[in-house]
Amino acid sequence: MIKMKEKKVCKWFSICPIRRFVEEGKLSKHWIEDYCMGEYKECMRYKLEAKGIPHPDNMLPNGEIKADLK
Repeated sequence: MIKMKEKKVCKWFSICPIRRFVEEGKLSKHWIEDYCMGEYKECMRYKLEAKGIPHPDNMLPNGEIKADLK
């Protein structure tokens, strides 16, 4: 039997605006798949949150600010 590596979920996923934007159809679900349920430690939002640095809701996990995202 091959054992698959379990993916960990970002501890801030439940309150992250990225989740809401995906649910509302404003962003592709790849953001959640690639970051929130994948490499969340690579997420710029995660890094800033861990340091207690404020960041805007419209900042994508790659650090890009999407002005039209509300």
